[in-house]
Amino acid sequence: MPIPSFLKIPPTKIIAIGLNYKTHAKELNMPIPKSPILFMKPVSSIIGPEEDIILPEMSKRVDYEAELAFIIKKKAKNIEEENALEYIEGFTCLNDVTARDLQNLDGQWTRAKSFDTFCPIGPKLVDTDKLDPNNLKIQLYLNGELKQDSSTKEFIFKIEEILSFISKIMTLNPGDIITTGTPSGIGPMHSGDTVEVRIEKIGELKNYVK
Repeated sequence: MPIPSFLKIPPTKIIAIGLNYKTHAKELNMPIPKSPILFMKPVSSIIGPEEDIILPEMSKRVDYEAELAFIIKKKAKNIEEENALEYIEGFTCLNDVTARDLQNLDGQWTRAKSFDTFCPIGPKLVDTDKLDPNNLKIQLYLNGELKQDSSTKEFIFKIEEILSFISKIMTLNPGDIITTGTPSGIGPMHSGDTVEVRIEKIGELKNYVK
């Protein structure tokens, strides 16, 4: 599956943060994390705006998760928080599509997060000097109905903390994607649905569920 054109450099990996809004941790009955919880999605899960999310046969519940994502600009390893924004190419919308029943069944998240088409991203990158990533309105609409409505000011771990933390674990390469967690309001999607992630100052990521 081709990488969306606005991703100028193909990513080597997608790193995601779990439970980065207190309200989301509460709705999943999970404790507030003391440090960022990391998991990964395969590059093969990426699709762009207006493309189809394909529901897998082995799952009976597939959820939307609106998220703010950012793209790495240059090789990053062992960076400090005060320098973090220098390593970011820009910000965009992402839908961390999740097979919720499989996530609960497995007790870890790889299978539930990794199906083809489970990482819609777009529609564009917005430069770091055009917004405050830690204070952006984030929403998700399902068939035109508002389902998630929050702000990145509710982050448990801010952008600078996330990037510094990850860089002290693994080398980040130009083009790599980091996505920052979802607020409360997650819920299922069904065939025929239209799902839209909207983030202030970035735009709208629309996809269709098949």
